[in-house]
Amino acid sequence: MAVHIRLTRMGKAKQPYYRIVVVDSRAPRDGAYIESLGYYHPIRDGKFSLDLARYEEWIKKGAIPTDVVKNIVNKAKRA
Repeated sequence: MAVHIRLTRMGKAKQPYYRIVVVDSRAPRDGAYIESLGYYHPIRDGKFSLDLARYEEWIKKGAIPTDVVKNIVNKAKRA
């Protein structure tokens, strides 16, 4: 079972926000997830929150982050 760290869409029509979640790679985009690591609001000036300690633990276990999640993590590490 491959595990990915990716975004899942939440919110109303034309007002999205995303949760940063750990999921089985076979799960649909908005399907069940293993753990929520934070959130990302692209509408609100790119506001985000991320639990970096849990993120690093999942990376050590072999989870594969998407490109967007990698960008958010880089921003979080710089802040």
